[in-house]
Amino acid sequence: MSQATMHLPAQIGDYTDFYSSMNHATNVGIMFRGKDNPLLPNWKYLPVGYHGRSSSVVVSGTPIRRPNGQTRPDDANKLGDPVPVQQAHDHIFGMVLMNDWSARDLQKWEYVPLGPFTAKNLGTTISPWVVTMEALEPFLCANVPQDPAPMPYLTHSDHYNYDINLQVDIKPKGAAAATTVCKSNFKYMYWTMKQQLAHHTITGCNLKPGDLLGSGTISGSTEDSYGSMLELCWKGTKPVPLNNGETRTFLKDEDEVILKESEKASKCDPQISFELRVAPLLYMYGNDREGAFRDRLEHIYH
Repeated sequence: MSQATMHLPAQIGDYTDFYSSMNHATNVGIMFRGKDNPLLPNWKYLPVGYHGRSSSVVVSGTPIRRPNGQTRPDDANKLGDPVPVQQAHDHIFGMVLMNDWSARDLQKWEYVPLGPFTAKNLGTTISPWVVTMEALEPFLCANVPQDPAPMPYLTHSDHYNYDINLQVDIKPKGAAAATTVCKSNFKYMYWTMKQQLAHHTITGCNLKPGDLLGSGTISGSTEDSYGSMLELCWKGTKPVPLNNGETRTFLKDEDEVILKESEKASKCDPQISFELRVAPLLYMYGNDREGAFRDRLEHIYH
């Protein structure tokens, strides 16, 4: 038996970690925030949790390497080898459009201290075709100047930003046409994909073929280039007008959302394109679509 090689009991598809010990949460709260605010208000209203990395779940006995620069290891470090920023391109196959759906009212309440949980796990939509990095080379442009200078493990001098015009359209049920509510550009991203990948793996977190890394919401500096409804309506205070006379602060049931590339550069292959068409937003589960849960959340907020 001592010579047997142990393996994981199952192929781990997804991994969720909860924060459900009141004593632990209180102790950490005292250490991080002080005795006056030991337990966050949302803790007793929902089981706080976060989505972790299934790729770094390993069987007992597997060595765990200390992350570079870290002097306070705890019982949750990962394994693997960092990907140097200079080699990151070799690990990036291509790009798709992606929309990670967000329930902003839930997010406001649950995101502290571990980040969003149920506010972000309802669904993520991606376009069906991957545009390879080789096909995107004509879109290459200068990186955004970074101040302060990034750490050495994040530093690269070659261009790795992309001049890709993008737009977001909303089409309510029954509307004759969609309304463009946002026009932005991928070149506004402060951190490059190389830097994101290098940072993701600096602790030894291992990646797997097919891993999906989102760039983050792509917003420009002008109001019409904001990349989320949260920004476009400024937290619900500025309704966004639609072509059919309706307005939106956030999406309504049966709204259709279209993300796509716009105004293609003439030097690029016309067959290279992005489009993500999201099926109409469905009604919530259960019989109460009038917002009793939302009212309860608002009561808790205030």
